[in-house]
Amino acid sequence: MNASTLKDRVASASVAADRATPASEADAPPYFQARDLHAYYGESYIVQGVGFAMREGEILALLGRNGAGKTSTLRTIARLADPQLTQGEVWLAGQPLHRMKAYQAARLGVGLVPEDRRIIQGLTVQQNLQLAQIAKPVGWSIEQIYELFPRLGERKTQEGTTLSGGEQQMLAIGRALARDVKLLLLDEPYEGLAPVIVQEIERTLEKVRALGMTTIIVEQNAIAALTLADRAVILDMGEVVFDGSAREVLDNADLRHEYLAV
Repeated sequence: MNASTLKDRVASASVAADRATPASEADAPPYFQARDLHAYYGESYIVQGVGFAMREGEILALLGRNGAGKTSTLRTIARLADPQLTQGEVWLAGQPLHRMKAYQAARLGVGLVPEDRRIIQGLTVQQNLQLAQIAKPVGWSIEQIYELFPRLGERKTQEGTTLSGGEQQMLAIGRALARDVKLLLLDEPYEGLAPVIVQEIERTLEKVRALGMTTIIVEQNAIAALTLADRAVILDMGEVVFDGSAREVLDNADLRHEYLAV
């Protein structure tokens, strides 16, 4: 990312997003696609034929009740060792993630923000961000991350693990953005946060969307995720039971009640 300010980039990206999509783009292959994913924890069959596709710049809410396979699907996409992918394909910008290990997928641009945030103990906020940029390719500058999260800039010399829950979530997202991310994977970004902090994270993700970043959110707060997302995929017992617009889920009380209990 060049030295232009976040505000300028958001403004220009928002203008571009208002233009009509050319027919050639509409006919293009998906930017991201998961095809018939099957994955196991040991002998436990968790991800059972999951598949969906996304255009570049979309935000997708991956939803379902507890135990539906949401986090397992996210981990499979990120190419973590568990669960083990035994069948299926994952493609990002024409590259076969399913043939890669987690570190190779990360170098290609997959950025996972796990539920436990994984802030490194003993390092300051700034050191956590600097560590993310040791290996290329580098994404946002630390100054741009502080522009996005001013609170992190105020606490840059504070040990990361002593931050509040909301500030740790900001640091975890900022650390992902410090890499050259093409696909941002967020696992329960609102969990345990006060409503005012949830709203701040939501505003941040709106800015990220305006910059054209493709994002998948796993979130128990389904209404908040659907309000932010363009599309939704609902899982039940490791299988896809809905794939469509987020608005359709918001407008369908029966669907929400049956699969999301909201």
